Amino acid sequence: MLSKNERWLLSFYRTSEINGALFFGRLARALRPGPIQADMTRHFADESQHARYWTDCITTLGSEPLKLRDAYQDQYLEAGGMPVNLMEILAVTLVFERRVVGQYVTHSKVPDLKQPIRDTLDKIMDDERWHVSWVGGALKELEKTWGEDEVARTLKRYTDADQEVYRKTLAEHEHIIGELMSFRAK
Repeated sequence: MLSKNERWLLSFYRTSEINGALFFGRLARALRPGPIQADMTRHFADESQHARYWTDCITTLGSEPLKLRDAYQDQYLEAGGMPVNLMEILAVTLVFERRVVGQYVTHSKVPDLKQPIRDTLDKIMDDERWHVSWVGGALKELEKTWGEDEVARTLKRYTDADQEVYRKTLAEHEHIIGELMSFRAK
């Protein structure tokens, strides 16, 4: 069985993956066919699979997912501003995907982690690493158009926003996340 806090955190992951799938699906549909559109389509498919994996994990552990109102990504627009072009969308995506990898790696180190959670994290991590790789490569290509300095400034803007959102999220949900991730402070 899942504790109340575990159920919330896994549902939080699930909601985030659903939001990512919806976002990348809309974006893939809007882009012209080409390498970025193809990778965006795969990214969209991965995110929807991840939501399913979290749903399966939660139900395997005898619970039902919680319907959460907000996802982590929802706070990015306020903190970092609305991305206005493909380069900015990819920059915020790279920053976010790096955060996801970091969070999932941290979670995978929780002592006595339930096996279905560990298995789900392991299954998702390969995709998440690919997300970082393809988006990073696409941004590198866009440096030819936007310039290395502009891409770097944009990445910094969204990295700063991510740090603000992450601190806020940790503070807001410390009573839930703190219990599960308290080993980090040791």
